[in-house]
Amino acid sequence: MSDTYRTVAEHATATFEVRGSEFLGHAAPADTVEQAETIIETVEAEYADATHNVPAYRVPAGEASERTPSTDVMLREYSDDDGEPSGSAGKPALNVLQQRDIRNVVCVVTRYYGGTNLGVGGLARAYSRAVKEAVDDAGVIEERPHRRLAVRTGYDDSGTVRGVIESSGVEFDAEYDERVRFELRVPLDEIEPLVERLNDATSGRVEID
Repeated sequence: MSDTYRTVAEHATATFEVRGSEFLGHAAPADTVEQAETIIETVEAEYADATHNVPAYRVPAGEASERTPSTDVMLREYSDDDGEPSGSAGKPALNVLQQRDIRNVVCVVTRYYGGTNLGVGGLARAYSRAVKEAVDDAGVIEERPHRRLAVRTGYDDSGTVRGVIESSGVEFDAEYDERVRFELRVPLDEIEPLVERLNDATSGRVEID
């Protein structure tokens, strides 16, 4: 399918040492800038004692829709050297994602300085390697464009709605409060038939946005 794209399957971390410095490459899927930034902040908090946490990501700048799938949404590409010499860390990390044509992905490379300067070339190689190994560990997959849907319903219809969602095979989370809310991640070409099934099953009582 022409509207598929390459991304990583799951979160992974790859670790190695170069002349005493420890590098940890983290890779994770992310569908939005907000998700990417949240993952970066989580890694920075977990490895707050590190010398550097260098981020890089390629994610859609806007929301996908049935008219504009995420493969057509402009990509936001971002990287930062986080105190390493200019061009020695963030750009090499981002270059790996560009060269491998991977998107909807965020990477952070954590470095613990080991007392020996690696030079710009050595740093570039190490940061590139960290991203390559993290991406390999995470696994590269072909993905279809998705959009998130929020489905709200009363308790009387919640079992029916959950049954329809489960039978469709889409990813979802459920929250049970005054009403029941389902957060769905649906392939674009499956949205219309799923919405129709949900409306039919509940005689239109379900709220979808």
